[in-house]
Amino acid sequence: MVAPILLLAGCDRAGEAPAQPVETAKAATGTVVRSFAGTPLPAMQFSDAAGKVLDLDAQDGPVLINLWATWCGPCVVEMPQLDALAGELDGEVRVITISQDLRGAEVVTPFFAQRQFVRLEPWLDPDAQLSAQFSPEGQLPLTILFDAKGKEVLRVAGGYEWDSSAAIAEIRTNLAAQ
Repeated sequence: MVAPILLLAGCDRAGEAPAQPVETAKAATGTVVRSFAGTPLPAMQFSDAAGKVLDLDAQDGPVLINLWATWCGPCVVEMPQLDALAGELDGEVRVITISQDLRGAEVVTPFFAQRQFVRLEPWLDPDAQLSAQFSPEGQLPLTILFDAKGKEVLRVAGGYEWDSSAAIAEIRTNLAAQ
C-alpha cells in the first residue's frame, strides 16, 4: 500500500513583478457556492496602515468580505468592481476587502493610492489568518457574503464580475431570503 502524499506550496511574492499577469486574469471563473451556509463570521480584528482597527465581530449588518492580494491577477481585476459594488449597495451591504499580502502596507498602500478607490478601505491581514480560516489551500480571490446575523450565505472562490447586474441581484436576493 502506498502512503498518500500531501504537497504544500506557497508564495510570498517578495519580488516586484506580479505573479499573475492581470491581462490573463480577465475571465471571471468563480461560481457561487452555498455549501458553507451558516458558518459564523469569525471574531477577528484587522488594521490598516494607520492603525485603524476593523473588528469583524462588531459588524451590525450584512457584509461581503473579499480576501485578495496585490500579486493575484483575478484579485486586481475585481477590486474596481468591488468598489463599484460598494457604491451600488451602500446602506445595504458593507463591502470589506482584506489583503492577504505578506508585505502588508508596504504593497497595499501604494496599490490603493494608485487606483484611488472611492469606497474600499485597505485592511491588512499579512499573517493570512482569515485565509487560513476560510481557505486552507489559500485560494484567492475568495469572497464571502454574511447576513446581518453574521452567518455565511454564500461564497465565491475565484474571479467574479461583482459590478454586474447578476451579481447585485444575487446578493440582494440571497439577503432577502434570510
